Amino acid sequence: MQEKALLLTADYSSADDQRAERLLNFFGVRYLKRRATELGLPENKSVEKYRLVCSVQAFARVVGDLQNGSCNSNSLARQIHSVFLYSNGDPVAIANAVSQLSGATISIRRGAGRVTEWHIANEPDGMFGAMRGLRIQPSATHLGSGDFFHTDGESLTPLIAGEDRAGFVKLNCNGLPVFVSSERLIDIDAELTTFNFDIRDHFFSAVPLVSYIRWAFSQSSWHAPEASACLVIDDPLLKPTHGFVDFQELLSLMKRHHFSTNIAFIPWNWTRSVPGVVRLFRENPEHFSLSVHGCDHTRAEFGSPSQQRHYWKARQALDRMDRHKTATGISHDPVMVFPQGVFSEAAMSALKRTNLIASVNSDIISADPHPRTITISDVWDIAVMRYPFPLFTRRYPWEGIENFAFDALLGKPAIAIIHHDYCSDHCARLVNFVQQVNALQCAPTWRNLGDVVRRSCRQRLDSTGAMKVEMYGTELRIENRFDQPKRFLIRRRECEASAIQQICTDDQEVAWKQVDECINFEVDLKAGENRVIKIKFHDLVGKERNEDNLPYRFRTMLRRYLCEVRDNYVEPMRSRFAGSR
Repeated sequence: MQEKALLLTADYSSADDQRAERLLNFFGVRYLKRRATELGLPENKSVEKYRLVCSVQAFARVVGDLQNGSCNSNSLARQIHSVFLYSNGDPVAIANAVSQLSGATISIRRGAGRVTEWHIANEPDGMFGAMRGLRIQPSATHLGSGDFFHTDGESLTPLIAGEDRAGFVKLNCNGLPVFVSSERLIDIDAELTTFNFDIRDHFFSAVPLVSYIRWAFSQSSWHAPEASACLVIDDPLLKPTHGFVDFQELLSLMKRHHFSTNIAFIPWNWTRSVPGVVRLFRENPEHFSLSVHGCDHTRAEFGSPSQQRHYWKARQALDRMDRHKTATGISHDPVMVFPQGVFSEAAMSALKRTNLIASVNSDIISADPHPRTITISDVWDIAVMRYPFPLFTRRYPWEGIENFAFDALLGKPAIAIIHHDYCSDHCARLVNFVQQVNALQCAPTWRNLGDVVRRSCRQRLDSTGAMKVEMYGTELRIENRFDQPKRFLIRRRECEASAIQQICTDDQEVAWKQVDECINFEVDLKAGENRVIKIKFHDLVGKERNEDNLPYRFRTMLRRYLCEVRDNYVEPMRSRFAGSR
């Protein structure tokens, strides 16, 4: 049986209806689009009850039929699983509709007044996913401009509420669950205007419908097969302490509070690791891992327009990491973390031709003079795929547990970023953050950064029973969790398919084909079987000066040592003085 939406519109599809349609498409929801005046539904035994999604304006045309349980010759109520209503910007219309359905007088008012903290219901049937039970403070601008129900606590069930006001409610209509959002839907095709998406700025326009889709289309919409998390600390050398980071103390905390840490390691430091800390990493690979943090970690190192220069720098960085592995026995995750978060389109094109499998960054917009437009839907995706190389987003703990929870609702991995100074209180803030992540209703599995990338995908069953998979990094670990053989139909967006050398698993090459700007291939797995699929690209052809001159090397060395003086002496001293005051 297929889960399917019925997108109901008025005589003409409005901007709000188009936003709903784009959201359904983003999550891969199959839907039938109908005008309210043409609502009669054909009996279809291959489809489960329809999930009705529409604006209040369109719903007003059919509310009488739903309440009566009939529509022409079809029993409409028998064919509808649930209803989701969104605002079309007319608070009077939505108040009237909710009042008619609930049998009580419901009012809507602009602004949240003094209500600043909002509670998400802990629904027993799983709606809201990782966001269940959270208390959130949306941005003041969002609260001041929104419309909110005034509830009496009896006729409506508040799902997102603060004191006597609600932004998302549930009620019953002739046995049907009806979910109503007081706010207009978010436009996921809008340009992202901040360094990353913040759910606190879009709370009431995004969370209700995303949560409803996850609940109503749990089997057929795009979803992540598992939730992963990793903490990344930028810059530290592998010495007993770096600034406020004490590796032995950190290991003890990881074991006690069940999390993992990836060190974004600067390849320039490859000869400087201390044996005692090396042993700590080798003996605890489930807790400690390394990724590639630039090459020399100079200013805007991967921000120039020179593709050949970036290609050489990336190859040099990987060569240094390989030498570090030979000297210490510590493997590294082939993931690039950009120094200062700066990258260019040319850098992304160059990284694709190396053995790196993805990049991870806090900033989403490239440093090019005229960067390409990044939309909200780009950032909602598991990884940003607008660039030639996949970009996974990461967040600082101060962005709030609600952002990590919303990312989990979308299926994105929880990649947190800190610097050594976040550990200045003996990691008390860090432990508090980790406990919040682990307390989410859908707690993630903590992994090294490479495994987070390899296990990040989204999938859904198609009508034939095959599993459709969207791949993001250049490596994917895919697992058949069914008790019978399963065919996996894998797709990955790739604008330069001619650069692909081969697609393979550990033991065989995989045939693939290009369709539009995507590559498609198939893999058959036995019950319980898992494989790693790798996409390998041709080397970048071209010539450019492949060495750094002496002044550059001297400036790099000076920068590295001055940064260590700052981290190990200046900042701890400043912290002690601040504490004494």
